[in-house]
Amino acid sequence: MENVILIVHLLLALSLIGIVLIQKSEGGGLGIGGGGGGTMSGRPPSTPMAKVTWFLAIAFICTSMALTIVAAQKSAGSSVLDRIGNRPVSQDRDDPASPAMPSGDGLLPPSAGDSAPLVPRAD
Repeated sequence: MENVILIVHLLLALSLIGIVLIQKSEGGGLGIGGGGGGTMSGRPPSTPMAKVTWFLAIAFICTSMALTIVAAQKSAGSSVLDRIGNRPVSQDRDDPASPAMPSGDGLLPPSAGDSAPLVPRAD
């Protein structure tokens, strides 16, 4: 399911990039560009290209939220450190195809009672 949403998301992103690039510049953003015919109106008329852009943008945001929800459900409260610590450490050191995984204890900062070297002071 995640792959389908990801493919749709990528297609929407490419379509959105394409549709924005082929639209006519209406100016006013940076003070450059032309368009508008010299009239300053409060709201420009909505073109079919603008409607397609809005549709693609809304669909892109929806697929982004769907991917976030799927990723959150997949993680299910597990941590990367939990996955490192649960791997069995191989005792056979002669086999280069299966390197031993660290236990994860060296990844944590030392506790207050440890006799770790002191950090140099600035004074």
